[in-house]
Amino acid sequence: MSNYLATIGVEVHVELKTKTKIFSNSINGYGQMGNSLTNVIDLGYPGTLPTLNEEVLNLAIKAATVLNCKIRREMHFDRKNYFYPDNPKNYQITQARTPIGYDGYVEIDDNGTKKKIYIEEMHIEEDTCKSTHRGERTLLDFNRAGVPLIEIVTKPCMTTATEAKLYLEKLKELLFYTDVSDCKMEEGSMRADANVSIRKNESDPFGTKAEIKNIGSISNVGVSIEKEIARQAKLYDAGETFKPQTRRYDDKLGDTVLMRVKETGNDYRYFPEPDIPFVYVTDEMIDRVVKTIPMLPDERVKVYVEKGIQEVNAKKMILNRSLSDYLNDCLDVDFDFKVASNLLLGDISAYLNKTEKDITETKLTKERFIDLVNKYSDGTITSKNLKEILDTVMESDKSIEEIMKESGVQNITDDSMIKEVVKKIISENEESVNDYKAGHDRAIKFLMGQVMKETKGSVNPKMAMDILLEELK
Repeated sequence: MSNYLATIGVEVHVELKTKTKIFSNSINGYGQMGNSLTNVIDLGYPGTLPTLNEEVLNLAIKAATVLNCKIRREMHFDRKNYFYPDNPKNYQITQARTPIGYDGYVEIDDNGTKKKIYIEEMHIEEDTCKSTHRGERTLLDFNRAGVPLIEIVTKPCMTTATEAKLYLEKLKELLFYTDVSDCKMEEGSMRADANVSIRKNESDPFGTKAEIKNIGSISNVGVSIEKEIARQAKLYDAGETFKPQTRRYDDKLGDTVLMRVKETGNDYRYFPEPDIPFVYVTDEMIDRVVKTIPMLPDERVKVYVEKGIQEVNAKKMILNRSLSDYLNDCLDVDFDFKVASNLLLGDISAYLNKTEKDITETKLTKERFIDLVNKYSDGTITSKNLKEILDTVMESDKSIEEIMKESGVQNITDDSMIKEVVKKIISENEESVNDYKAGHDRAIKFLMGQVMKETKGSVNPKMAMDILLEELK
């Protein structure tokens, strides 16, 4: 296959996390019985009037802020006119001419190389019905009609499938952490379309564009872009051309499939929505929204690393927002953050996965967690003990001290007692001592294992290792 340069742009529709719909007071919910979350406005009855939900505006301002967009201060809504069964009014209310956000960017990190992915615009619009095809029939579910969306459109500035995936991961992270959306692609609350074209050289005009619609996961975005680049390259190599077209990603085939060829440009006959007044965004509105933005993932990683957590663990921590929020509650505490993060990502995460619980659904209060971290740090509790008592710690209101007493957890933290055990092990394992002195690292692990065996695991490993090394000197 010849080498081509790819040009990629991505459009993302994100459902906003509001209680009610964009222009009506119907519940904005998912997974309910078909057509149960609707009213006459959602159904497009003649004579009904839309009323803009203020929370939609707030969430859009929040999204524009974290995506580094400029915010338009005076805007109106437009009617996008087209005829389709899922569009009951025969127009969709959107923002064609005055998108709320524009000229933004998201910074991605591709193996140490930072790159800004530029956002052309971000506009507010309403969702349409969900149509389901059953043989010859099409069923319409109006629960989705009028669900508030923001559409985020990048400039054609990406060159690889990897960049597109990293951009979507970053976008998802930012919108999820700011509570703009739950970003569940499997439920359709975040949907991506990719525009792909290729050319030989950067000085050449752009190639013919294919749009891949409604891709259901971030990994599939990567696969579909790669497949599309290969498909176009094969055509060009054979001296063929193709018309601009819309394709979709087929999960079963693992490939893109033609939906329709774009013979002519779409003429949506946009005009300003006459039933919704102009919207004016003030400094006060923006300031009020900005105050509600929590600490974002990149900032969290930076703070965690400053507190002594390894970068790899800091990045793992932000993958679980509730654990990250839990740790953030302890940022004013003076304890060993490295131990705290290891406990949260290790034994505590294992417990939460096993019980299918969120940390907020357990009895592990901030005070008891601090006590647990401190006892683990000073060796009062060993990793072996923790495994024995963790379920009780997570499920009961008793103090860590009480739980330890009831479980018979008593650890040797007395230097002199540990020293006695260490001396005994050294005297009984002369061969291993000589191996250690000859530079064989494995010998120290064996000797340490013997110390743990002798004490039935009831000794602080760090203290034992320090004393063992001291005695071997």
